[in-house]
Amino acid sequence: MYKVSNSGAAVTLRRDTRGTAVIEFALAVPVLLIVGLGGLELANFGIANLRVSQIAMTTADNAGRVRNQISEADINELMTGAKFVGRGIQFAENGRIILSDLEPNGQPDTGGKKGFKIGWQRCAGKLGVVSAYGTEGKGANDASLKDGLGPDPTKKVVPASDTALMYAEVTYNYQPLVAGRWLSETTIKAERAFNVRQRTDQVMKSGGVADADISKCSKFTA
Repeated sequence: MYKVSNSGAAVTLRRDTRGTAVIEFALAVPVLLIVGLGGLELANFGIANLRVSQIAMTTADNAGRVRNQISEADINELMTGAKFVGRGIQFAENGRIILSDLEPNGQPDTGGKKGFKIGWQRCAGKLGVVSAYGTEGKGANDASLKDGLGPDPTKKVVPASDTALMYAEVTYNYQPLVAGRWLSETTIKAERAFNVRQRTDQVMKSGGVADADISKCSKFTA
């Protein structure tokens, strides 16, 4: 009788590397996928931050550039332009712009500081948030805004002498590109302020805009 040995087959099997590349690829794909999608999400988050900052800056800056007098038509044009800047991140549906006019309230100085008021306030965007500093009319009859506006209690901003300040608050609920199922809700905020350049009349005019079309802060629509 002869004994059959399988040692030759075992040696051949150990030397067979035809499936190595497939196995290595299968192991590497999840890692590459996670890294790639993570990079894509990070880039999208960076773009969203940039857009929110641009919206705040352009809204406050352009409002400060309106000459002679400002009207509801000017505001509607500013808000339309801001939402256009944010169209790539669906800002109108997931964000909010709050534009406040800060000006002297005409009250006596308090502790060597002039008082200020929010003369008017206009908003756009569907997100349900309100201003962190109060609504239209705040500070008109008291010293609640004597230090101005701003998130830092020691470095608030006030208008330059004989003018007003356009203060924009922008809030946006970040919309993840690929990681929505794993990311908790993330809010991006930006605040920017610009002095009014040449306008001496800060009273909001109608500009022929119907009451229903005014960008009131009581409206939450895209």
